[in-house]
Amino acid sequence: MPTLYFYFVKKTPTGDTSLRSLRLTALLLLVAPAFGQVPAPQPAWIARSNAFTQQVLDIQIKYSPEEASSEGLAKYDTEIGDVSKAAEDAQRKEEEAAVDKLEIALKTEKDQNVAEDLQIIINNERLGFREQDFGRKRRVPFINATSLFFNGLQTLLDDQMPQSRRESAVTRLKKYAGQAPGYRPVTLQLIERMKQQMAKPDMIYPSKSEVETQLSRNAAIVEGIAALFQKYHLTGWEPAYAALKTQLTDYDAWVRANILPKARTDFRLLPEEYALAFEGYGIDIPPAQIAEMAHKAFLDYQAQMQPLATEIAKEHGFASSDYRDVIRELKKQQLTGDAILPFYEKRLHEIEKIIVTDKLVTLPDRPAIIRLGTAAESADSPAPHMVPPPFLHNTGQRGVFVLPLNMPAGPGEAQAAKVDDYTFDAASWTLIAHEARPGHELQFDSMVEHGVSLARALFAFNSTNAEGWGLYSEYITLPYMPKEGQLISLQFRLLRAARAFLDPELQAGKIQPADAMKVLTQDVCFSVPFANQEVERYTFRSPGQANSYFYGFTRLLELRKETETALGPKFSALRFHDFILAQGLLPPGLMKKAVEEHFIPQEKAGTP
Repeated sequence: MPTLYFYFVKKTPTGDTSLRSLRLTALLLLVAPAFGQVPAPQPAWIARSNAFTQQVLDIQIKYSPEEASSEGLAKYDTEIGDVSKAAEDAQRKEEEAAVDKLEIALKTEKDQNVAEDLQIIINNERLGFREQDFGRKRRVPFINATSLFFNGLQTLLDDQMPQSRRESAVTRLKKYAGQAPGYRPVTLQLIERMKQQMAKPDMIYPSKSEVETQLSRNAAIVEGIAALFQKYHLTGWEPAYAALKTQLTDYDAWVRANILPKARTDFRLLPEEYALAFEGYGIDIPPAQIAEMAHKAFLDYQAQMQPLATEIAKEHGFASSDYRDVIRELKKQQLTGDAILPFYEKRLHEIEKIIVTDKLVTLPDRPAIIRLGTAAESADSPAPHMVPPPFLHNTGQRGVFVLPLNMPAGPGEAQAAKVDDYTFDAASWTLIAHEARPGHELQFDSMVEHGVSLARALFAFNSTNAEGWGLYSEYITLPYMPKEGQLISLQFRLLRAARAFLDPELQAGKIQPADAMKVLTQDVCFSVPFANQEVERYTFRSPGQANSYFYGFTRLLELRKETETALGPKFSALRFHDFILAQGLLPPGLMKKAVEEHFIPQEKAGTP
């Protein structure tokens, strides 16, 4: 349920995948066929389930026009979301009424699949209500207006967007700036919302590190807005942009004067809030338990890395065979400038050949896209990520793997240190496997092609099932990589284990950010700016989310091993992976149920 608090504070976890607004993007996945494809015939129960889901879909589209237009609904291109409390209250009232109707329908629903979908929707909506209630009761949010406007405009100012739709960004810009009839500057409305929360007793303010970090990067993002309008040769935007730029300067000054002095030096969430984050990201075990599992896995991954490093050091004549030193040596052969993108594209084709030859998963006919991130994108989302395509009225647009090469500088830094973690040969293997193929890009494509129910694409969606597949994709590709690629793939798996104990231990106060930086730079061997954005993730960008990679991968790997045991020689990795993708973004429990009740019996009977 996108509310002011949820949307602005927990809009998009920064990480290996960026999914715009997680809930609405997933919500719109399967309403229309993408890429000109004919959707697979759907069982009658899916149509019935989708009719129920549509009741909530209509409400969320109504209150999220920027997200609706990003998914292909052009009629929303000139609209902006209403950030007032009255609009938030109205949306909450409408969604509560819709959930009440779904609960009544659930009591008499005879079809098991439809009943499961109804329960999925209800549970997800109720979680959203609890998240919103906590925010309203306890939080003064830091709403970064610069990031909000950049994302709302970048949706339209994109290479794959028709010029006619790009022109709508001028109208949207004018509305943000209050330059259109009947509109006030949105920055003033956002200040009003924060003041409403500040007037309440016993409120929790954002962390000082969060506010200072985001404010320090806003200048680059503001310049990035102008660069987008210039890139697509639009006209008539300059006066509104000048007004908005001034408004954003004043807005940030207000934040510095009114929010920053009251900001917390302690970044930690309250235990209740951290538990809500875990639940929202799909993690159903306590933080201490996942940390214990991750510590053990961390040592296991290090043990796997060392023999590989020894072989690589011997073959290359490196002075040291310690895996840390070998990784540093491999990083010295950096790709630069115009050579980076062609190299990644070539490596993508090599991985696709492996996927086909070794029957890992079924590939679609259409190609995947990789591009380098802009300076503004890197400031706003400083990690590699997949940007999904629009799924409504898609006219040929495809998902894009965005590779940011420049991490933004931190507060008080003239410029960030160089990032060397992506631009060398061995790193390309695992990044492409995770973000493109067989990873995230195939997740979205398969949901469209196979036509899973909206409820299973939307309300069952969480970071655990999305990122679990991304990390699992690295795992199934690793055996076919050269030794150097295998070592770096294990390095990234080591990172995911580190996340799953650093995040909860930071939030529990067992360690401090400096301790996490030491692990990430010394034992996991990532650059300082990369490690910085990781610590930002654990402390204020999306606490709890980083655990989902390790946890989702662990659960999916367990499911594969159980399936292999059940099927023996009848097990087919290709059919297993195709089945997993065909289910949509189900959480681990529902995926396990689908495999046990459908895939295994069908494979045993020889009727896949």
